[in-house]
Amino acid sequence: MRIPDSHFTAVTNAFRRGRLIAFLGAGVNLCDRPDSVSWNSRTRNCLPNGSELAEYIREEFGCDCSAADLARVSQYVAVTEGPGPLYGQLHGIFDHDYEPTSIHRLLASLPAALRQKGYPSSQLIVTTNYDDVLERAFAAAGESIDVVTYVADPPHQRGKFLHIKPGEKPFLIDVPNQYRDLALGERSTVLKIHGTVVRNTATADDDSYVITEDHYIDYLARTDLAKLIPTAIVSQFSRSNFLFLGYGLRDWNLRVILNRIWGEQKLAYASWAIQLHPDDLDRRFWMRRGVEILEAGLSEYGGALKERIETLAPA
Repeated sequence: MRIPDSHFTAVTNAFRRGRLIAFLGAGVNLCDRPDSVSWNSRTRNCLPNGSELAEYIREEFGCDCSAADLARVSQYVAVTEGPGPLYGQLHGIFDHDYEPTSIHRLLASLPAALRQKGYPSSQLIVTTNYDDVLERAFAAAGESIDVVTYVADPPHQRGKFLHIKPGEKPFLIDVPNQYRDLALGERSTVLKIHGTVVRNTATADDDSYVITEDHYIDYLARTDLAKLIPTAIVSQFSRSNFLFLGYGLRDWNLRVILNRIWGEQKLAYASWAIQLHPDDLDRRFWMRRGVEILEAGLSEYGGALKERIETLAPA
């Protein structure tokens, strides 16, 4: 890992000020997984990556397409058999207690560590993952959180967000710029921008997944995704540093998100992307956004960041 001390100083300073937003991509779920291990659909030994999930769906439904692209395979199933069977398979995969990774545990441990030192302890975390591993990591750490999740399909209104308070039923955020019921300064919030599985239910009726090509087209068609997100979160976006974990240029869903929220402008605050072995295209992409790319494995990076947080002087 070749990351200068100045980077960790900047990141810990952002945490101290309550100005660091972590963006979690699919790579966060794979960061501790040995290269020799692959996902097993029967034992559900670990979370699947995009290719494994695409191949599983293709085989389950006998898709007449060779592409291992998750959005394309999911689109095929949704068109030929309807979204219900697709959601049913996804629910069966994600309705499981997968083990949190070191990054999940790090983020869940930060509120207590920062609180103990007298710093703002609540976080805003954005994720494109459907599973509830991060939420369970916070629960295991004894931390209550709010979850705000995107609605991709009925029964709720498509294109809106649901707010799930600790121990309460989901509430549809119908007028985002007037919604004042988030407790960003009191407890952490997880913004699930691609939907979520609803655990421990027999059906996928309440699940939501941005996963088909039509879902992404619908995302692109919305002129300003920021207008669908509660004002308090958008305000936090405008005055925070960003730390992208588990994303690469090939995660085109990230590009959709960035374009919908920020347009073509560069990020206003210094921001960073942690990526192992980035190629020149990755570097150019992040540079255009004003994001510094740093070469490191997520597990190693998370361990180094944890040490820096633990050695912070009290406020």
